Amino acid sequence: MKYIIYTLGCKVNQYETQAMETILNSRGHEACTEGEIADLVIVNTCAVTAEAGRKSRQAINRLKEENPDAIVAVSGCYSQLSPDTAQKLGAHVVFGSGDHDKLVAAAEKAFETGEVTREIDNPLQRRVFEELPAGAAEGRTRALLKIQDGCVNFCTYCIIPYTRGRLRSLPVKAAAEKAAELEKEGFKELVLTGIEIASYGVDLPGKPDLADVICEIAKAAPKLRLRLGSIEPSVITEDFCRRLAAAGTVCRHFHLSLQSGCDTTLKNMNRKYDTATFFEKTELLRKYFPNCGLTCDTIVGFPGETEQHQQETLEFLKKVGFADVHIFPYSRRPGTPADKMPNQIDRATKAKRSKEARAVGAETRKAFLQAQLGKTLPVLFETKEGEFWQGHSDNYVLVRCKGEDLRGVVKNIKIGLVSGEILVGTPIDE
Repeated sequence: MKYIIYTLGCKVNQYETQAMETILNSRGHEACTEGEIADLVIVNTCAVTAEAGRKSRQAINRLKEENPDAIVAVSGCYSQLSPDTAQKLGAHVVFGSGDHDKLVAAAEKAFETGEVTREIDNPLQRRVFEELPAGAAEGRTRALLKIQDGCVNFCTYCIIPYTRGRLRSLPVKAAAEKAAELEKEGFKELVLTGIEIASYGVDLPGKPDLADVICEIAKAAPKLRLRLGSIEPSVITEDFCRRLAAAGTVCRHFHLSLQSGCDTTLKNMNRKYDTATFFEKTELLRKYFPNCGLTCDTIVGFPGETEQHQQETLEFLKKVGFADVHIFPYSRRPGTPADKMPNQIDRATKAKRSKEARAVGAETRKAFLQAQLGKTLPVLFETKEGEFWQGHSDNYVLVRCKGEDLRGVVKNIKIGLVSGEILVGTPIDE
């Protein structure tokens, strides 16, 4: 079969998509090149917001129209939550957020016999981590490894605990072995991802924590740069920072799940920290990882949020001085406590507050980029545009420089210019 996989949502979805690609390729199927009509379309959906659900439905409809004779398979959090809708949209194969190997087998069967399959489990009853092939799309220098799944934080705005289920972790030994294999395959950087990786290991014998698995991976694959996916502030302790810094290969970039810079809103969201605690965590990271890039997710327009609450968030974003801020206007998600809260914020107000927060984020971003001038950053080069090679620094800024073939090379670059969102520099002779 010729196939297309369309992915929405988080890095976990991206990881599960590349795993399905690996499985399909191992069974003799081929990804479509541009302009080819597919025999199989897989849409890996997202349900983190109502808007994500709308985009998932839109993608199913569009790809079905563009590939009218294709078998359509749907997976991910949206189909886990709304399998009836996925089926009504014309999907021949409907799975949820698990059993990706089975989904591929069901798609093959549908292609051969026309058989329709719908297999939706109860994620809250899952107990075993689903191991999938690790890696990346062909030609990439950075690989993904999912080390954890599930979440039990039950933030009032979030549906994900109901679509992903309980906490489940990839055993330390298996994670280290997969990382070692990826290093042998030639990857230079590994992104460790999961739904809530701060809770890594609570389900495993001996209860290893996130620092334990990172340190073992660093030992097993000492040439791989290690980059963490989004982390909860709870995991950031003095011991955590000390051990990660000692590992020597952990990138100086930490994406933190902030959500609000207002203590009242954090409490209403059922977040497990206040702004003072969060700020202490950022200071710890900067102590052990000088010049680290701190980025965050922030929701504005949460039910009950006042103008004063908004101003507190804006001031907190400035205080931390994030390298980048991802702003999301609150999106109602039926089935969550926040959907039933009083004092819902109108769309125009949410748009205004999003604009304000993005403006502050742009200010702190600009300051962080300017602070890189004169510094030397290790950069993993990935692509070439014109005469410039470009890639990401360990603190996660796009960097350009001239040079010979730098693809897949990590090189120290002295930064001499800020060009919009990109740093420009020159290689330092080793």
